[in-house]
Amino acid sequence: MRFSGFAQVSEGKFNFVEKARYFFIFSIIITILGIVTLGVFGLNYGVDFRAGSSVDIALKKDLSGQKTEIEKYLTDSGFGKPGLTVGSNRVTIRFDDVLTDAKEKELKAGFSEKFDKEASMEVNTVDVEIAKELQTNALKAVLVASIGIVIYVSIRFEWRFAVAAIVALLHDAFIVISLFSIFRLEVNLPFIVAVLTIIGYSINDTIVIFDRVRENLRFAKLKTSADVAKIVNVSIWQTLVRSINTVMTVVVAALCLLIFGSESIKLFSLAILFGLVSGAYSSIFIASPLWLLLKNKQKPKPAVKSPAAS
Repeated sequence: MRFSGFAQVSEGKFNFVEKARYFFIFSIIITILGIVTLGVFGLNYGVDFRAGSSVDIALKKDLSGQKTEIEKYLTDSGFGKPGLTVGSNRVTIRFDDVLTDAKEKELKAGFSEKFDKEASMEVNTVDVEIAKELQTNALKAVLVASIGIVIYVSIRFEWRFAVAAIVALLHDAFIVISLFSIFRLEVNLPFIVAVLTIIGYSINDTIVIFDRVRENLRFAKLKTSADVAKIVNVSIWQTLVRSINTVMTVVVAALCLLIFGSESIKLFSLAILFGLVSGAYSSIFIASPLWLLLKNKQKPKPAVKSPAAS
């Protein structure tokens, strides 16, 4: 590969490396806002991560216009004010407390009699210990995935690439978590699957750029840190179209799932959309400039002295 086209690739085009500090500052601000939001509001855990009961009712009638009536029925029947989602063919009721067998039977009988005699009801219950175990296992899954990525990238590239990659991945995961906290969106098991999927897509884009950087470094004659910076900038430009096309392909699929999918996968699709945008941003604007920053801090190797002529 020849690099005489370096100037042509970078001339008159946006310099990612030169503007990297602004993207770093932007990401730091978003991270701080996310930490504050999580500290104040926390996450809106679904029944998968907290004790309680989730009741899914499959309908034969369209009750989408009767949410107020259903809420009144639940209050008058002593069920309190649980979370309620009403669709055209499904009703989901989420209770913070575990329903007893008597309450389950009462709910089934009362709902069938008042709203839809042909409705079928499914009750899922999670106790405190299971909820805590699910949270722990979710954190372990993200941690194991991160460690595996660090090991792989360190072997295939070098440790600086691994550090930059893992920072970008954690950045993506944290952005999605922060957005779910800000908008009070429900966090459940599909959300964890979405975060792990985001990590996979993000590392894929990042590795493509890193591989191009490594390939360009092999054939370039480097004299100053500015030469390395130029290689990073050119490498990003060379992979930019591929990165955008890949992300947009998945964005279209996730958007279709969000619009046309069932209620059960809408939050999963939304998390994927958040993560894809964040992943594309971090792969292009964060990961490679961060590697360059670490590379510039590397101490130069001492020059090898040639033996004196005898």
